[in-house]
Amino acid sequence: MKKRFLGFWSSFLVVLLTQSGFAGGWKAGVASVVITPKESQWMAGYAARTRAAEGKLHDLWAKALALEDEKGNRVVLVTSDLLGFPKVLSDRIRERLQKQLGLSKAQIILNSSHTHSGPVLGQALLDIYPIDAAERTKIERYSQQLEDQIVTLVGQAFRKLEPAELFAQNGVTRFQVNRRNNKEGSLREQTDLNGPNDYAVPVIKVLNTSGKLIAVAFGYACHPTVLDQYQWSGDYVGFAQLELEKAHPGARALFFQGAAGDQNPMPRRTVPLARQFGRELAAAVDRVLEEPMRNLPAQVRTAYSEIELPLAAPPTEAELTTTAQENEGYMKRWAIRMLAEKKQGKPFVTSYPYPLQIWQLGGQPVFTFGGELVVDYAIACKKRFGPDVFVMGYSNDVMAYIPSATILKEGGYEGATSQMVYGLPTIWAPEVPELIIREMSRLAGQLGIPSAK
Repeated sequence: MKKRFLGFWSSFLVVLLTQSGFAGGWKAGVASVVITPKESQWMAGYAARTRAAEGKLHDLWAKALALEDEKGNRVVLVTSDLLGFPKVLSDRIRERLQKQLGLSKAQIILNSSHTHSGPVLGQALLDIYPIDAAERTKIERYSQQLEDQIVTLVGQAFRKLEPAELFAQNGVTRFQVNRRNNKEGSLREQTDLNGPNDYAVPVIKVLNTSGKLIAVAFGYACHPTVLDQYQWSGDYVGFAQLELEKAHPGARALFFQGAAGDQNPMPRRTVPLARQFGRELAAAVDRVLEEPMRNLPAQVRTAYSEIELPLAAPPTEAELTTTAQENEGYMKRWAIRMLAEKKQGKPFVTSYPYPLQIWQLGGQPVFTFGGELVVDYAIACKKRFGPDVFVMGYSNDVMAYIPSATILKEGGYEGATSQMVYGLPTIWAPEVPELIIREMSRLAGQLGIPSAK
């Protein structure tokens, strides 16, 4: 009788857990760490800055969401209040995670919010600031500490794995403005906005067995450039995360940046505006959380690739000399460095290994791109694979702007001169946009993601 009683309850619990979606389902773990520099150092993002940081508006954070599906397949999303992970740092982090946790590059997303109120990192922005040896030492010391923090953070997230349910849905908010097609100074007189946009707010909700929100990962395609002060902050992104964590005690809010390369928050330049945009984004996320969302089956598949993107012909010695003579600031420093390398016989790079990645989270496709991705790529993905796909830029390596074919032809900052900010010798070759879309389509086919066309 006792055995039959225990057998009955065992069967009942299995049915109950299966119906609630937890038996053999997702496991999720979330962890966070403050990454605010402990000493004053240079801030990344604006070439016009003339000195190091002076205190903080609020802390900078790195956060990790670890997931395990019903078959034991694991992935981790790391979000951060940083301008972007440079390749050297990203590679070291992912190599350590592979050794310690057995995670491949396909299983790791290192995404940066691209706040312009975070620190300069090692091996990045080589020419943008007049940094001396002492400041360079600070940057390298911080970068090593950050590397250790991220590796530890991911380990903590996996140690916290618990049964969970995942849901996904797109929301919407509309404070992004295409900066190439609208002049900030004349916005008050405009009655409509020009240029392509993507107003989607992708949201992933994570609930524990009690139905409590433990994590919400959300994105938007908009530069965190409301603020240009000398205080550390996550900009509007930081305020959005603070608002959500205040509204949902005990939950962690993780922001991932979208295809924001040519999208700015406008108007801007005040702390109240940064708070306003943060609240708008948080409200958009909360609306999604309160409405029905798609329940994601506990299955994850991943694909990753690095393709060599060709660069155009490098500048001649005469062109570099002219640039050095006729410019100041980072353009002058860039040209002088290029000339020195040329005289040393050091060859200019002719291509760059560009990271592309897709996660299929229970039927929710997540496309990730490296670099400062412009919005045309998000639009292209949604036209090809459906409007519900999630798109991340600024993932795994931020090495340059990634212009569309149109922007590459038009030039301007996103199409041409920004390459010098990142230290590259020249612009991308004309075929680069098509190579990126073709490879992403190949990865989608590898995962069985159907085309909407």
